[in-house]
Amino acid sequence: MYRAIYVATRLLQMIPTLFLIGVAVFIIARLLPGDSVSAMLGDRATEEAVQRLTRQLGLDQSIFAQFVAFLQAIARGEFGTSLAFRVPVTSLIAERLPATLMLTGLATLIAIVLSVPLAFCAALQANRWPDLLIRSVFQVGLSSPIFFVGLVLLTVFAAWLHIFPVGGYGEGFLDNLHHLFLPALTLALSFAAVIMRSLRASILQVLRAEFVEFARAKGLAGRIILFRHVMRNALIATVTLIGLHIGQLLGGAVITESVFAVPGVGRLMVDSIFARDYPVIQSLTFVLALLVSIAFLITDIIQMWLDPRVSRS
Repeated sequence: MYRAIYVATRLLQMIPTLFLIGVAVFIIARLLPGDSVSAMLGDRATEEAVQRLTRQLGLDQSIFAQFVAFLQAIARGEFGTSLAFRVPVTSLIAERLPATLMLTGLATLIAIVLSVPLAFCAALQANRWPDLLIRSVFQVGLSSPIFFVGLVLLTVFAAWLHIFPVGGYGEGFLDNLHHLFLPALTLALSFAAVIMRSLRASILQVLRAEFVEFARAKGLAGRIILFRHVMRNALIATVTLIGLHIGQLLGGAVITESVFAVPGVGRLMVDSIFARDYPVIQSLTFVLALLVSIAFLITDIIQMWLDPRVSRS
């Protein structure tokens, strides 16, 4: 009962959040310097052509009328037509979104696979040479800019060793994974460093807890204590951290997709901003905000499973 109420409450909290995000996105898009109509028609366009296209796009209406139309379109699941690409925004996002979702998911998976085992190793060998080595290596990945890491990986593994393709998305699931591995690894390195440091600190804290000492006094094997008691409690804070960084991964995908020429929503957002394509900018930001909200909801559900007391708070 408590769990159902907890999930329903989180779902209801998403509604005002998404509404406020829609308001902010609409206002910020209008504050961008430049004019979308002039960007579409070019500098040599006549005043008559500019006015005609402005009326066709509804940009001659008041800001309030444009905002109401924007909210009505979202309620209907329609995001209008792209000003720059001249195609429905829904189909444009549906075409580009799978690449970004696969990139973000693969980066998260790589980060977890890299960080979790090494965090346990570092915590169990605290302040010894394995711990110092692991933290030093991850510190390099944490302090290096994403675009620099991407260029290094691209040069070594694509240009020199020819193990991975230089860019693109590929065709088919396995080919997609092959093309997205390097950009996903670029995103995962700094993310893995954050997860490793947080999980290491949580493990050390749990190892000093009284219930762990009691389990040792009962004569339980170290493996049982580690996986049954320590891991579950240590992962609570780490799951929260992973959920909070999903938004940063989506933001980092903008740079990574540009470096590796991945046709995702990151590159689409950059192109739309330069073209002053308001429908695409607004719709993309709203969709990304919705995805982040869903990631937060999944994080809360996992937390509730790890610690049932969360649903009662």
